Amino acid sequence: MPKITGNTLAEHRERTRRALFDSLGQLLATKPFDKITLSDVATNAHVGRTAVYNHFADKEDLLLAYIEDETRSYVARLSQALEDVQDPLDRLRVYIREQALLKQHYHFPSGARLTDTLSRDTVGRLHSHADIMEHMLSQILHEAIDQGQLPNQDVAMSVQLIHACVLGGRPTPANPMQRERYMHSLDSFVLQAVGAQQAAHPVPVSLDHDDDAPTPSLSRCPMAG
Repeated sequence: MPKITGNTLAEHRERTRRALFDSLGQLLATKPFDKITLSDVATNAHVGRTAVYNHFADKEDLLLAYIEDETRSYVARLSQALEDVQDPLDRLRVYIREQALLKQHYHFPSGARLTDTLSRDTVGRLHSHADIMEHMLSQILHEAIDQGQLPNQDVAMSVQLIHACVLGGRPTPANPMQRERYMHSLDSFVLQAVGAQQAAHPVPVSLDHDDDAPTPSLSRCPMAG
């Protein structure tokens, strides 16, 4: 009988799932999804391979559960950062900053690679998670346009281009000074790209914000672009 690591069976199952998610996230940071096996995930998580099948039917099932879990955490932090920001342009700037910071910690596989290795149904479900982020940014841009802070534009196209710029470019620097310069340049570039005036004040930061706060294991938003 496998060792129970929690006080209850439910707690044990949750700890095992978390260990498997963390393991998959670490592996995705080093190799493509199609090169990862369930044995790799189990070994890296320090659990038996049979434990994986107690939770997930196959590798795609694990990936979907992992991305659903990561997306919830990802959206929760973005929503918290935006909660007290009312000005649409400031909301855009906070969104961009958070996306750039969060991509240091998350390791979602690229959608372009996944479409060649996953079933059509699974790819469709992964795209639905990207839709959450696109909808959030789309709302911000529409608010800014409605308030006259941005010129009329193809919002759907702007969303795609912004995500390509923020999520598909160079990694956000880990060095604090280099990161500050990068974030300032990114802020100015995106504002200019959408037709906004350059801001006269820094990006709003909540009192409890921590750029180096630990987050779950993605280098880019799931299936973005």
